[in-house]
Amino acid sequence: MAAPKRRDKSRVVLRKGEMQRANGTYHYTWMDKNRKRRYVYAKTLTELREKEKQIEKDIIDGIKAEARYTTVNELFELWKDLKRGLKNNTFENYMYMYETFVRNQIGRKRISSLKKSDVKRFYNYLADERGLQASTIDGIHTVLHQVLDMAVDDDYIRSNPSNNVLKELKQSHCFQTEKRRALTRPEQELFLEFLKSHPVYAHWYPIFAVMTGTGMRVGEITGLRWCDIDLDEGIININHTLVYYNHRTDGSKKGCYFNINTTKTPAGKRQVPMLEFVKEAFLMEKEKQELLDVHCEITIDGYTDFIFINRFGQVQHQATLNKAIRRVIRDCNDEQLLKDEDAKVLLPHFSCHTLRHTFTTRMCEAGVNVKVIQDALGHTDISTTLNIYTDVTKELRKNEFAGLDTFFKNEYNKKEM
Repeated sequence: MAAPKRRDKSRVVLRKGEMQRANGTYHYTWMDKNRKRRYVYAKTLTELREKEKQIEKDIIDGIKAEARYTTVNELFELWKDLKRGLKNNTFENYMYMYETFVRNQIGRKRISSLKKSDVKRFYNYLADERGLQASTIDGIHTVLHQVLDMAVDDDYIRSNPSNNVLKELKQSHCFQTEKRRALTRPEQELFLEFLKSHPVYAHWYPIFAVMTGTGMRVGEITGLRWCDIDLDEGIININHTLVYYNHRTDGSKKGCYFNINTTKTPAGKRQVPMLEFVKEAFLMEKEKQELLDVHCEITIDGYTDFIFINRFGQVQHQATLNKAIRRVIRDCNDEQLLKDEDAKVLLPHFSCHTLRHTFTTRMCEAGVNVKVIQDALGHTDISTTLNIYTDVTKELRKNEFAGLDTFFKNEYNKKEM
């Protein structure tokens, strides 16, 4: 004799795994592939059966049942344990980005319920309410996208909901950022001449002159040792970089301190020829240190004898260099305006990295081959170099045509006379 069919309070026949609870709501139970019993709940039988359909589809597609209970934060912890191949400071930066901006926001959501619209809303929140720049959101996206990619690979979700979201947002108005511009030739000359001749700032001339004349990254400059340069041959060997960051992970001393890393990219390991004024700047630094009896007093990961040190024999910090630039800008412009209220050349606001862009611009203006520029800057991807090259040459063309326009106007005025 067949067992009587189970029914709910409305006398509707219930399917296998369905049950009505005492409070009138429903639940459905099934076994996942690990033979673990799982449950899902709904207020109505119709709603429950919609969830059953989704569960059956997930089972057919191989989506893990535990995805319904796993949060983005839990997958991030797994990603963090498995991630390899990153420099320590890069990994620490990723940790900071996630812990600061993601964990208590989108990180709490279950991975199975995360939609593309949720990621869009989150990025808009970062831009509109937190006021973050596109570059910062880019860093956050890098981590989140990798975590969600792992979720796809491990069958928690079918597709990555963060795909193309950042690209779409960067095209919107709130992500438009002004391109970093280089110093013009007159601005560069004013900056270096002011440093060289000013009694208060003269000690900064060598390091900023080398930055301007080599295009080296700040960490490459501050980590440069005397054994890395050949003054006779006029060659700078760039083979490492100095980094300063907050160490948070286990296995290292906590806090902010310096480390030596490999160059930013494999192409960053390179040789850069010295221009004459760069060689002069190195010799000036050497003479200054001998005169003041200043010596390198620090060893970092076995590296010592750093070239650019402060009066205590410690390596220079990027923040200190940028503060020095801000003071130079202020005092240089004050001096220029005292000489002439209508001074044609004043220093704009800029940072250490601007000097790298300035060097690139001077090479473009001089017609240096783009492959040589790529090698000098240590770019792995030629497209990075080409983007800068295109921007600079576009500006050069604009200036040349402005001169041509003036020429035609003058010729026209002559005929009129």
